[in-house]
Amino acid sequence: MPTVVGVRLRYAGKVLYFDPAGTQPEEGDNVIVTTERGQEYGEVVLPPRDVDDEDVPAALKPVLRIATAEDDATEEGHRAREAEEFERFRELVRKHGLDMKPIGVEHLFDDSKVIFYFAAEERVDFRELVRELASEIHNRIDMRQVGVRDEARMVGGLGHCGQQLCCVRFGGEFQPVSIRMAKEQDLPLNPLKISGLCGRLMCCLRYEYEAYKDFKQRAPKCGTQVDFSDGTFGKISSMNVPRETLTVRQQGGPELTVPLTALDCSAGRGCPCKLDTAVVEQQAAAVAVARGTTPTLREAERITEEKSSQRPKSSRRKRRSSKGGGQQAGSKPDAQKSDGQQKQGGQKKSGKSSGRSGQDTQKRTDRSQKQQDTTPSTEGGTTSSSGRRRRRRRPRPEGGSAPAE
Repeated sequence: MPTVVGVRLRYAGKVLYFDPAGTQPEEGDNVIVTTERGQEYGEVVLPPRDVDDEDVPAALKPVLRIATAEDDATEEGHRAREAEEFERFRELVRKHGLDMKPIGVEHLFDDSKVIFYFAAEERVDFRELVRELASEIHNRIDMRQVGVRDEARMVGGLGHCGQQLCCVRFGGEFQPVSIRMAKEQDLPLNPLKISGLCGRLMCCLRYEYEAYKDFKQRAPKCGTQVDFSDGTFGKISSMNVPRETLTVRQQGGPELTVPLTALDCSAGRGCPCKLDTAVVEQQAAAVAVARGTTPTLREAERITEEKSSQRPKSSRRKRRSSKGGGQQAGSKPDAQKSDGQQKQGGQKKSGKSSGRSGQDTQKRTDRSQKQQDTTPSTEGGTTSSSGRRRRRRRPRPEGGSAPAE
């Protein structure tokens, strides 16, 4: 069995196997390897291990050495030059008006070649661009066109889940993703939600597709009737694929979450599935233990209805009206008494003030009667010892005079 070591290069999508060639690199070490393009600088992600002959290509390239401090300094110098050359690359693209998007620049470790990556929808004539780059860089130029998915892998970023992009995090070769995978997982067919940064369908749609497909082949569909052993029935309202459970809504009862294995007929081919009552009781007991003494929503509604039916028919509003009626009935003598006092006072005043006209006296008497008609228990008012109600003064409006009473 050959011994191999897994190395990830900078812009390589997958882990490449190399022959250790007598070296013992550990995971996380930087090594210098030989590839078809020349010498390259990579990182060890899989330490040396023995693999089967079928998993190894015909000929393995060797690992030259574990990177030293000088090799690390050389690589840092290449990175600094790449940043300057990339800015120049973008300027020349704008100058020539080419329909291409610069992605990155890579220097091989032995500086035998400089690779310029770009993205374009169609073929681009970049001969003049290569001439100018070669005259300025004084090195061999290699132009490499990449697709949108390779562009996302090279640039990197965060996906909808907040994690690093799968193509960068896991690597490997790109697998085809179809819209059928999103439909099988009951995902919303919204391009903004199922598309990645590259504009294509997300790679993670493949991860659980086989699990959903296998579960739906063994489980009944939503809306399928389920017969209980006690004669009642229900319908499947939802399903949880990772846990392989189904939610059954009983007729006139609560919803139950049961495992798929509890159903006698798990195919749902038109015949109603059967569920044992013992499973329902066990599920209810488990829910009661998990929730403690807290009742369910339907149980709480049933308890509230029973309590409301046991209450006496006399409502709180009637009791309030009876109390208010007693107060009003008790205040009638005082009002009548005050009416007599006001009439006597009005007669005395009318006898003394002979100079006033009878019309003014009648107006004053009508006003006093209107004030006496109001009950003392009126909200917002006060009552004097004579039973006459005082009116609350209205607030004076801003910038205006007080209203005439």
